[in-house]
Amino acid sequence: MPVKQTISTGTVPVKIWTDQVEATAMQQLENVSRLPIIHRHVAAMPDTHYGIGATVGSVIPTIRAIIPAAVGVDIGCGMIAARTTLRAEDLDETSLKRVFDQITRDVPLGRHGHKPERAHVDRAKPFEDELNEITTAHPKLKTIHQDSNTW
Repeated sequence: MPVKQTISTGTVPVKIWTDQVEATAMQQLENVSRLPIIHRHVAAMPDTHYGIGATVGSVIPTIRAIIPAAVGVDIGCGMIAARTTLRAEDLDETSLKRVFDQITRDVPLGRHGHKPERAHVDRAKPFEDELNEITTAHPKLKTIHQDSNTW
């Protein structure tokens, strides 16, 4: 699918894969394209729409930064950042496809991919000690965790 439009008013371009973007989402995309931590360009997928904190359906690559609002805030998708032994130079096209395929097999997608209902909780179990350590250092997170019971 080709890029349908490009916004070039920010620090980096915004490449949009649809002709229809609501004005509020367009403004969010333009705003994020001005951040100094953005790498190369921002991408807006065909399902892009205004979101709380970040545009839903956008890809926001960053340099030495993570934008929490761009990692599932609107849908509570349970994404997690995890350190691996992989380095950029380890990921040629073939090995990157193998990594992607394995993630696709291991990570449930969509509402029906989460059977039983708390499968995502089970997947977080190996990280429980680390997560508890983080919530001990940041007590407000512990309250959020207890209220939502996400891991």
